[in-house]
Amino acid sequence: MADKKSFLEAVKDRHSYYDLKAESPIPDERIEQLAKDAILHLPSTFNSQSARLVLLLNDHHKKLWDITLEALLAIIPEEQREATTGRINGFRKAYGTILFFEDPAPIKELQIAFAPYADRFPAWSEHTSAIHQFTLWTALEAEGFGANLQHYNPIIDAKVQEEWGVDKSYKLIAQLVFGTPNSAHSERPKYVSYKPLEETFRVFK
Repeated sequence: MADKKSFLEAVKDRHSYYDLKAESPIPDERIEQLAKDAILHLPSTFNSQSARLVLLLNDHHKKLWDITLEALLAIIPEEQREATTGRINGFRKAYGTILFFEDPAPIKELQIAFAPYADRFPAWSEHTSAIHQFTLWTALEAEGFGANLQHYNPIIDAKVQEEWGVDKSYKLIAQLVFGTPNSAHSERPKYVSYKPLEETFRVFK
């Protein structure tokens, strides 16, 4: 659990889990509190507080992946339909999904207020979202969940905004799927190797 691990221990334990079931090791209220704590305490560019989160549980979670499957089946070749359906149904079988949005309004205000940096603020907004994604992914796994991060935007954006009354100006960034693991986490492919630290890290004292 989170209170028994250091932050870096939780970071090291984070993996992608795809074989998930619709069970939770903690009450829904605890999941909600994790999301609220992320909104309240995680940093954002120039304190823009541009992150917007939507937590989907139960039938709302299932509806998201029904919407996603419908959108995909409308555009993919016939030979990909079976594999795609299986993949999306796998996400649907999980416990819930957190949708990560960015509100462009505070970003535009900062672009005006700090004109010399105007072209950088959209990228910094993505950094803000990434902080929220990674922290909640790690926090959920520390609580006993498995999770994986998906990016089916922008093909589902309009339907999602309509279904859950999300402001149409908000930009959907990612979808974090979580549930209780049915099996061990997916191992990284054998061809993936870490570069030597001598190439990726330097220190000057």
